[in-house]
Amino acid sequence: MTELTELSLSAFAAELSSRAPTPGGGGAAALCGALAAALAAMAARLSESAEKPALPTLIERADAQRQELLSLIDRDAEGFAPLSAAYRLPKDMPGRRAILREATLLACSAPLDMLRSAAATAELLVELQPLCKALLLSDLGCAAQLCRAAMACAAMNLFVNTRTLPDEGEAKAMAAEAEALLARWVPVCEALGQSVLDTLRGVSTHG
Repeated sequence: MTELTELSLSAFAAELSSRAPTPGGGGAAALCGALAAALAAMAARLSESAEKPALPTLIERADAQRQELLSLIDRDAEGFAPLSAAYRLPKDMPGRRAILREATLLACSAPLDMLRSAAATAELLVELQPLCKALLLSDLGCAAQLCRAAMACAAMNLFVNTRTLPDEGEAKAMAAEAEALLARWVPVCEALGQSVLDTLRGVSTHG
């Protein structure tokens, strides 16, 4: 099977629009996050100078998040396959509940890692903002909005599964971590994106 990340952009979009179960929302979320990290790396590279010694480290971190998020596109698809198979098992099959539980928890793994990686990307965007050249502010703002979308979409793909295990401790822990990441970093992304938009539009944020 061809890895989704090996597809061209047009082929990936076509596969996303097809009746195939993957890629779906999880793959799209990971791609949004990877694009955010890629924009961060580009803005950092084009802003490099001797007076900004922190940028090489930011570039390295952004590249690492880009690669991680891209890998999660395929991991998400791989994690969905056992869950899809589990739902097709006869409802009266012995052991079905345990199989379904394990498959559900596996399907939650990639979206949670997407949230973690997108949060790490959001953190580096905040560090990059004061170091970014003015001409690259729009790219930084786009990265922030893509990062916000990645987190929200990844969370949806997590919660759609954790809600099926309301009494499962591991599922509760995953959902709680997701809630904490959303509460901490989505407002940061929104504020950064809005700040850039206001700056580019010439809108004063004072008074």
